[in-house]
Amino acid sequence: MIRLQPDEQKNLAQYVYSLCSITLDESKGYLIESRLASLVEDSGSVSYAALLAKAKADISRALERKIIDAITTNETSFFRDISPFDLLRHKLIPELIDRRARAGAARIRIWSAACSTGQELYSIAIMLKELLGDTDRYGIRLFGTDISNDAVARASRGLFSPVEISRGLSEAQRAKYFAQVGGGWQIRDEIRGMASFQKLNLMADFSALGRFDVIFCRNVAIYFSDKDRITLFGRMERALEQGGCLVIGAMESLNGICPQFESKRHLRAVFYQVKPRL
Repeated sequence: MIRLQPDEQKNLAQYVYSLCSITLDESKGYLIESRLASLVEDSGSVSYAALLAKAKADISRALERKIIDAITTNETSFFRDISPFDLLRHKLIPELIDRRARAGAARIRIWSAACSTGQELYSIAIMLKELLGDTDRYGIRLFGTDISNDAVARASRGLFSPVEISRGLSEAQRAKYFAQVGGGWQIRDEIRGMASFQKLNLMADFSALGRFDVIFCRNVAIYFSDKDRITLFGRMERALEQGGCLVIGAMESLNGICPQFESKRHLRAVFYQVKPRL
């Protein structure tokens, strides 16, 4: 196995940061090595430095995209950490519907800001279908974005392996919302039609997406520096509708870095809202 050298680690970390703002300090050498080892071999590179040189010289940017895909691949599953979905089901969505009804409008927009291969957003769609029945009546709009081309393509297809389909779903949900296709499971059109996906670098301008009632941004900003986290969540503040809610990972916190947000709790879930302006 080709080993990652210290100088290669530094140069690759700088390159990865330039692509997607993920900060890989000296302790993350194992991650670079494990995520990129197959690319070193598949590209015929004799070292990680050679892989980096090939990526920079590749005008098609295909190798660059493969590096992004490899580095940003995150663990995901349906209904991962059930608390945020219970939060949506029992508090956020009922309150949103009540507010929209009083205002004479029904549109509800939810954004999964690091959607990976789509399990999070499809879990939200399934939960909404179970809760509301006719989701069209409430103007539900679900958006998923990810920096990985491959992840977005897979999410859009909605085709999952037997291993992926076995994680987080009940047998009843699998039977109702998925159809077996070849060796995998295809999410049914009634659920797939609720969601749309596109590629997005969260450190780029996303104001064109509009504003959202709920933003899920779980387990991605942990790879950012404090400076980049402050920048990201500052822009997410502006992407939230008045009274909107931000849901981040269970092991993450905005306390101490984003004073414009206040944390709130419902059951076992923590979420954030922008503090009222005095």
